[in-house]
Amino acid sequence: MKMAPTPRAVALVAAAAPLALLIAVLWPKGWSLGLVWVIGVIFATLLDGWRGRATILEMHVSAPPMIGVGEAFCAHVELRFNEQARIHAARIALDVSAALDPGVPVSVPITLRDMAGEADIWLTPHRRGMGQISTLWLRWTGPLGLMVQQLIVALEQSIMITPDARLVLTQGARLFQRDALNGLMAQIERGEGAEFEALTEYHPGMDKRAIDWKASARHADLLAKEYRVERDNRIVLAIDCGRVMSEPLAGIARVDRAVTSVLLMGWVALKLQDRVSLYAFDSRPRVHTGILQSPSNFPHLQAAAAKIDYSTEETNFTLALSNLSQQLTRRSLIIIFTDFTDATGVDLMLRAVGLLLRRHAVLFVVMRDNDLIDIAQAAPEDIGTVARAVTAAALINEQRKIMLRLQRMGLDVIVADYQSLGLELVNTYLRLKEQGRL
Repeated sequence: MKMAPTPRAVALVAAAAPLALLIAVLWPKGWSLGLVWVIGVIFATLLDGWRGRATILEMHVSAPPMIGVGEAFCAHVELRFNEQARIHAARIALDVSAALDPGVPVSVPITLRDMAGEADIWLTPHRRGMGQISTLWLRWTGPLGLMVQQLIVALEQSIMITPDARLVLTQGARLFQRDALNGLMAQIERGEGAEFEALTEYHPGMDKRAIDWKASARHADLLAKEYRVERDNRIVLAIDCGRVMSEPLAGIARVDRAVTSVLLMGWVALKLQDRVSLYAFDSRPRVHTGILQSPSNFPHLQAAAAKIDYSTEETNFTLALSNLSQQLTRRSLIIIFTDFTDATGVDLMLRAVGLLLRRHAVLFVVMRDNDLIDIAQAAPEDIGTVARAVTAAALINEQRKIMLRLQRMGLDVIVADYQSLGLELVNTYLRLKEQGRL
């Protein structure tokens, strides 16, 4: 336990100098009263420290053993001092690892009743891995508030930080519930697929190319072919986990934002009886799962996503996509989560993607950077703001050119905010599935 005078005690001691000077001017013989004032403050400070002595009888810190990245949680602290303690005010702080570090010191006051109190400290993990609450710092002052006492308690409490699956638990279940209520899930079974389902009476608004003229002539009625949307499609969720994707977007790494959307997409695809696999790469392939075929395999997808590490290496699309192409034995929908920064890397990527397009459908998913847009649209207050705005506008313009090149090649591209990215991806997947483009 450490003890130190509070700023109040220091201020009272410092006040002795002008006080002694004033007394010396008004009453020269009484200048020693300033010294008496200092001695009195020191004595009061020592007395306050003695009266504020306390012993912690109980202390408990509760935090969830597992939490999703980006999901705020509360570390709840409960403690009880001995009944003889005389405490004026108390504050508490936690020393946490880099994965949980809020970036600014966080301490909260504790309200004590009968020498027992509790406090909540909110933390938000911003990196996957193992987080640690290593140390608890407790500070309190005596009844006069002149002496502060500090106690440091080692905790070594671990918290596993996993990929964020909240979108699956909320939006995924809501999506299927909504579709079931509106009959949309039944409609997904039929559409512009590849498998013939049945003949049905033609209605205005249906595709005229679906009319079966021979069957219509035999039945003397206009009939159209109805197709079943093909199941058992192969979906590859490919995540670029290179240097650019490891940079933060609204406080959370882009790769973690992508993983959140991947989990929702994978869960929906498995529910619709498609085959799903996860592929992560930077300078070389890092994670590649086998084929997952049912919703019961979703925990395996979560576990594989948790293994995707943060990288400082540049992404090698040529190596990664050629390696992926060699492992695919049938037509697949390849969904690539990435970001574009330099034209040279994009040219190499487009060459590798061109080879994939010969056999597979490719969908690019890019997160919109609202911070970059805000910088480009900032008011020109000074030369620094203008320079940043011009650079940001150039980057945005370069990204738009890349999007146009991708679309001209016949690729589908999704650009959305990270909050709505998962739902945008699922809706695009369902549309492609209904159209038989998988």
